[in-house]
Amino acid sequence: MTLQVDDATTLRQAMVGTLRDEGLITTDSVAAAMNAVPRHEFAPGEPLEKVYQTNSTLVPKIDAQGRQTSVVSASHIQAIQLELAEVRPGMNVLEIGSGGYNAALIAEVVGPTGSVTTMDIDADVVDRARAGLRRAGYEQVNVVLADAEHGVAQHAPYDRIMVTVGAWDIPPAWLDQLTPDGRIVVPLRFAGITRLVAFDRAPGRSVLTASNYRLGSFVPMQGDGAASEQLIPVTPDVGLRLDQNSTLTFDVPALRKALNTKPVESWSGTPFDMPDELELYLLTSGPELPMIHAAQAAVDQGVVNRTVRNGTPTLVRGGSFAYRIKRENPQTVSGYETGVIAHGPEAEQVGAELLAMIRTWADSYYRRGAAHITYHPNTADTSDLTGWHSTKRHGVLAVAWS
Repeated sequence: MTLQVDDATTLRQAMVGTLRDEGLITTDSVAAAMNAVPRHEFAPGEPLEKVYQTNSTLVPKIDAQGRQTSVVSASHIQAIQLELAEVRPGMNVLEIGSGGYNAALIAEVVGPTGSVTTMDIDADVVDRARAGLRRAGYEQVNVVLADAEHGVAQHAPYDRIMVTVGAWDIPPAWLDQLTPDGRIVVPLRFAGITRLVAFDRAPGRSVLTASNYRLGSFVPMQGDGAASEQLIPVTPDVGLRLDQNSTLTFDVPALRKALNTKPVESWSGTPFDMPDELELYLLTSGPELPMIHAAQAAVDQGVVNRTVRNGTPTLVRGGSFAYRIKRENPQTVSGYETGVIAHGPEAEQVGAELLAMIRTWADSYYRRGAAHITYHPNTADTSDLTGWHSTKRHGVLAVAWS
């Protein structure tokens, strides 16, 4: 047992060192919390080496359709979220979506004068989180079985609300339970993607403004706030993904035919760097673009480029479409160059249009945090809202570029 504890301590210190080296942990308080909490107590039976890897999710729960409904997030995601939240000693924090480990990290940061509530809609997950917190010595955390859509009013108001499941909207209950100058850190789903966004509310105002945003992937929310994107199959291995409220329609037979045409490549001369920022720009700065996704089989057969495997924005015009690709180019600062591949009878025109969008981003918005993201609850006046925005159940999400 002593050997296991020593091994866990060494692995935990190495995990924190790696996260610091990668710039994902930037504050001493987050580093101290991640050094203190025994992550292995929340994943009994898992090999210690796996538990303390920075990119490994743990104890997944799978539904009848084979989908993950709950995981203990990878430690690099938890570090990012903690840094975005800027939790401080003495704060009252609500975690939505439980696994136990993240709640223990928050408890370390808020200290004995703070309070932590963690909630989940799944009774098994709640029981597992409670058991892990008990083993790790964090029984002061409030563990609640509840639907995320409604929060946990009895322990409100919260200085921070940290959401660890993919949410399509921001329910009124979260705003009601947030302090006037509080922050919500939420993996928000829109335009077929997810971004981990830190929203602040200035005192006396209902509009939320993003102070920061990052790339992140999370299991979708269940319960009253559940939502799912549209998936339009083009072939058994290639499909287009859209936001659930999109009204776009496609000539699927024509697109299927286009996949079998010779592709047209063109290159921008701009670096392939910060692809998540470029992706966000393409999806929120002009015509509505779906995300094109493909199974590995389509990549192996040469039907689509490998960049499609994990999804990428695609510009569709009738029976033609184009999406971004990359190639090595030592003349760029990143060592790679962004390009476009297009299919269909109007491949050259569609490819040129997408390439122009990429060059605009590279010329004007090639930096982190160039997007200005705001959320306007239904109680706010949105009559003068311009630019890209998406109407959701409880409000409007807007993205502007400047």
